Order: sequence, then structure tokens, then C-alpha cells
Amino acid sequence: MKIAVDFDGTIVEDAYPEVGKPRPFAIKTLQMLAKKHRLILWTCREGRQLEDAVSFCQQNGIDLYAVNKNYPEEDDNGYFCRKIDADIYIDDRSLGGLPSWGEIYHAIEGGESNAEKSKKWWKFF
Repeated sequence: MKIAVDFDGTIVEDAYPEVGKPRPFAIKTLQMLAKKHRLILWTCREGRQLEDAVSFCQQNGIDLYAVNKNYPEEDDNGYFCRKIDADIYIDDRSLGGLPSWGEIYHAIEGGESNAEKSKKWWKFF
């Protein structure tokens, strides 16, 4: 499974352009998820700020499959598309906000199918 993960406000507290403090349990959860899934860092950061985010992940043992790309070898050929092909997107700006990292891990590894999750979602309306 491919999991796209935002950086600011999701892995770390939002302190852009600086790197904020790690959100509770984010690093450990991402380390565990990376053992079974492909993690894609999916962020609007560019240049030096992007390098800082990637370095933070590397220094904290978060194994990234790709950064702002669908796969590491993807060539943008002068065109940069921010649409990442992933099975799951983890972002603090998603509808409902960012759940705790424990809830995120359970939702991904807890065995519920996407169809079951979708049914629960629509019950809110």
C-alpha cells in the first residue's frame, strides 16, 4: 500500500519554514508503517525547506519510498504534478482534522476495508 504523508502539522507541529517539534507518536508510527507500506512524503515544501523535511525524516529513521513523486525514479520532464497516487493520504488539513497517530495506525493496520470505513463515514450525515 502507498501512503502519502504531509509534513507540517502532520509529522511535526506546524512551524513553517522551520521544522516543528515531532507530533506525539508520529515518528514511531511511521517507522512501523514503513516496514509494510511505501511512505511518500507529500508536502508543499520546496528547496531548502524540503531538504530540511527529508533530513528530519532520515535522521528519525522514517524510511521514505519517494518525496513528492509517485515513485523514486519518476521524471517530471519539466512538468511538476502535485497529485500523488496513494491508497491513503495522511494530512492535518483533511476533513475532520488529524486523528491521533495511534488512531491512524489502527485505521491502517486494524483490518477494516476501505468499504467498511466508507460506510461508517456516511453514517455521520
